[in-house]
Amino acid sequence: MNLISGGLYLLGAIMSDPKLQEKIIDALKTVQDPDLHKDIVSLGFVKNIELDGGKVKFDVELTTPACPVKEQLKSECETKVQAIEGVDSVDVNMTAVVRSTQHSQPVLTGVKNIIAVASGKGGVGKSTVSTNLAIALSLTGAKVGLMDADIYGPSIPQMMGIPISSPKVAEENKFFPHEKYGLKVVSAAFLTKQGQPLMLRGPMLGGIIQQFLQNVEWGELDYLVIDLPPGTGDVQLTLTQKAPLSGAVVVTTPQEVSLIDADKGVKMFQQVKVPLLGIVENMSYFVCDGCDKKHTIFKEGGGQNLADNFKIPLLGKVPIIPAVVEGGDSGVPIVMSDPESPASLAYKDLAGQVAAQLSINQSKDDKVDASFELAWKS
Repeated sequence: MNLISGGLYLLGAIMSDPKLQEKIIDALKTVQDPDLHKDIVSLGFVKNIELDGGKVKFDVELTTPACPVKEQLKSECETKVQAIEGVDSVDVNMTAVVRSTQHSQPVLTGVKNIIAVASGKGGVGKSTVSTNLAIALSLTGAKVGLMDADIYGPSIPQMMGIPISSPKVAEENKFFPHEKYGLKVVSAAFLTKQGQPLMLRGPMLGGIIQQFLQNVEWGELDYLVIDLPPGTGDVQLTLTQKAPLSGAVVVTTPQEVSLIDADKGVKMFQQVKVPLLGIVENMSYFVCDGCDKKHTIFKEGGGQNLADNFKIPLLGKVPIIPAVVEGGDSGVPIVMSDPESPASLAYKDLAGQVAAQLSINQSKDDKVDASFELAWKS
């Protein structure tokens, strides 16, 4: 067996042509991850290379199953290895292991990445974005949870079609989240009766958030999406101080009145040292029936301007589609009810962009030397 340090293995390789093996590695070193700006060999993505004569087989292990360039990388690997003299066939198996954002806080230890979804004001579709983003991440194969921390306006159960009922109790005063569409879901709505308001003062709000962080049996999750209340109040500050947030997404609509408040939301995360993953422009445009023209009902370019001002990415633009509203009311989010609609495709792309930004941030913090040296054994 030949070993390449850093996790790249040649299993059962036929040793009649060691030069062919070197050529394969050299070819794969020319395949660059466009987000991380390094080649996939140096990143440690290439694993388990097998050679059987002219048949080549290997894995490419990405940092997230939601990688937006997964198919691009696979195609480039196949093309470049297939072009090597002596290679008859190439079998590339794309896999993923989600990396964890490192933190030292003793809460949510089984959760690899925690994503806060926020808005400066209400009415911009933040909860709809949170719900469809979480489902879109789950559809890639990731393990995902959804925390509805919008204490005064918990709408996630309605959007997910989950009846209002008390969660199942576990040991040591803990409880299990509800499950729907592959997600684990917790909401303040589950703490009260159907239709009853949750009337709490500031200190009690913090107590509920502490319960969600410490008393829920979330299990092992790749991503936990937290739907924050609008604004910059007690709940937001408690979560940013108590939860090891991996990054934040700020939702806005294009018009100026929304951007003014979204600006404050971005500044809040900057002040509490939470990484900004980017901006989502919701209700970006409308395409009428029988017309291919995009109608920008709430002006145009607001999300991009906000992203440019803070030098953070514009993660996506989600169009206005009646089915989005219908899905939220019926409890079947549009990503589930109409996976190929323009809005669903926008949410799926958003999931990929969010996952990519998390991977980029993690790579910046990664101090491990991922260099590779060939160590041939006879």
